[in-house]
Order: sequence, then C-alpha cells, then structure tokens
Amino acid sequence: MNFNFSLKAVLLSSTLVVTGCASLGPHGGPVAKRADKLSAGLQKAYAIPQYQANRLSPMIINSADHYDVDPRLISAIIRQESNFNSNARSPTGAIGLGQIIPSYWAKVCGNDLYNESTNIHCTAHILSAYHAQGGSWKKAIAYYNVGPTGYESSFWTRWKVRKYVKSVKHFEKELKRNL
Repeated sequence: MNFNFSLKAVLLSSTLVVTGCASLGPHGGPVAKRADKLSAGLQKAYAIPQYQANRLSPMIINSADHYDVDPRLISAIIRQESNFNSNARSPTGAIGLGQIIPSYWAKVCGNDLYNESTNIHCTAHILSAYHAQGGSWKKAIAYYNVGPTGYESSFWTRWKVRKYVKSVKHFEKELKRNL
C-alpha cells in the first residue's frame, strides 16, 4: 500500500514538473494564451517593445509547435542572431530575425526571408533538422552557428562555437526566468 502511494506521489510530482516546464509547449493551452505569456517574457527578458513582442510571439509558438522546438530556444536564437531586428543583414548575407543564409536555405524556406513569419518558421525548421542530425540541442545550436560541416571540420571551430552556444543558452535561461 505504501509502495502504491509512493509511486503515485512520484508520478504526480513528475507530471507537475513536466507540466510546469511545458507551459509554452503544445500542451500548455491555446496558442493565444501561450503567445501572451511568451510576449510578456520577451518584453521583460529582452526589452522587446510590446507591439513587437505581441506580433512575433504567436509566430514563434506556432513554429515551435510545428517543429517540436522549445519556443524559448527559438526566441534565444533570434535574440542572439538579430536582437529581434527583422531587417537585420549580416556581412555574409544572412538575413532577418534568425539570420538565415538564403543561398543555403531558400529551397526549403522560400525566398522571402525578410518576412517575419517565414524567417521564424525557417529558424524552427533548421533547429529541428540540426537536432535530428546532431542528437542534442547544444549541438543543434552549434550547427546553427557554423553548420554541421564547419562544426565537425576542426577542433578550433568547435572551440569557438562554445561561446555562441553559451550565449544562446544564457538568453534562453533569461527568458525562462522572466516567464
């Protein structure tokens, strides 16, 4: 009898932990409710203006749901890559919120990567694909920065990418604290 009670307590506490962590995930309620929560977190964690956070949050939630990627990770990548500047363009030609390289991703993501929804969707797609390829979220983040070939090609590149991964993880934790 005590064993059953203990097992039930463990299962209940496990469910509570998973539910608490997954409040932005697909089982956390309606998209609008989760988007409102994410919007408030973006405003607090990253000082994103309310109108921008309200506009981008539903796109992030929908893309996260579609590709099974944590919306906090997508948000952290966007914060790292463009600081939520939809018109960002890097010297290497990466564009938009997630700093997508059109020459590499246009066939998968389309040509309108300045479109916020398209760019966020593509960011989630890339993270999901790299997670499947690399087997971990840390490796997916590293691949996002330098690509799988770049990452695997040299120890020096892997060493440099550690700083990028650490920064993204910092932004992800900052958002989590502000949700």
